[in-house]
Amino acid sequence: MRQKHPASRRQMRAARLRARALSPVRIVRLLLSIPILASIVATSLYMRTSPYEPHIALAHLIARFGCDAALSVDLAPAYRGEVGYHARNDEDGNGVTCEYDSQFTAPTTIETASLATAEPVPAVQERMANGAKFVKP
Repeated sequence: MRQKHPASRRQMRAARLRARALSPVRIVRLLLSIPILASIVATSLYMRTSPYEPHIALAHLIARFGCDAALSVDLAPAYRGEVGYHARNDEDGNGVTCEYDSQFTAPTTIETASLATAEPVPAVQERMANGAKFVKP
């Protein structure tokens, strides 16, 4: 009859590594991180391709989530064509988002004035190389 040899240290280490790699907790954690990573990539792509400066582009993106968010980044009220204007926040369709009563006024700061009156950056230079289009930052 054959005698069973005890597992070597190498085999035990491989078994522990395999158990850790196939752990259900680890797999669920990795699956839950996919939407977070996707939103980070999408936000960075938006900021990179936006015609506005990065901090203004981020504020414009935050204002998309509603009037409370637009107010938190000092972009409310916003008029059509300005930074912070999104048609989804314009309830009555008059071209002004997040309108307030005369009793309440949106906070104003020096930075608010610069964000609200920011001009879009002129068209970026594009160049072609072997059929691929490159945008100069």
